[in-house]
Amino acid sequence: MAFQSLLNYINAVVSLTKDEEAVLLTYVTKRKYLKGQFILQQGDIAQHECFIVSGCTRMFHSDDSGQEHIILFAIENWWTSDIGSFISQTPADFNVQCIEDTELVQFPYQNIEALFKAIPKLERFFRKIIEKAFVATQKRIVRNFSLSAKERYVIFRNTYPELEQRIPQYMIASYLGITKEFFSKMKKQLLTE
Repeated sequence: MAFQSLLNYINAVVSLTKDEEAVLLTYVTKRKYLKGQFILQQGDIAQHECFIVSGCTRMFHSDDSGQEHIILFAIENWWTSDIGSFISQTPADFNVQCIEDTELVQFPYQNIEALFKAIPKLERFFRKIIEKAFVATQKRIVRNFSLSAKERYVIFRNTYPELEQRIPQYMIASYLGITKEFFSKMKKQLLTE
């Protein structure tokens, strides 16, 4: 099932032949993590780009005072890793931690160039998903600068309705850049409107 989820996702963007699918599966690995486990820790070098088969993760940065700043969440059929660390093979700026038990298909860094040579259309595939992620990141930056916390929360809730039930409230507050107390008050206000 894990590999089939990945193949379905890839084939929605670029069509692979059965032979290419078989070759792809020789380059990737499947791994399960428990709730609370780290897939990547800040300061380590990202050795994998990860496709989520099941589960939920968060990517966050811990500042010098220990404050966590959540950058994104990822669920089934999403990708997770510190892409900057993965591409440059330099220490990660972010932690990636499982919020739920999580199953991944991992693309090891040492295999990625060989994989692109074996199946050139995968380079196009990865370019497309990185472009999509880049656009989403830019939109999030603009929203953080120009919208109120309440407006950002409404967008989060409307864009990702399946996430709110799976993620603790304090993590959503961190993602929005507000305290959990302010988040709680804001949610109550929204319910009375």
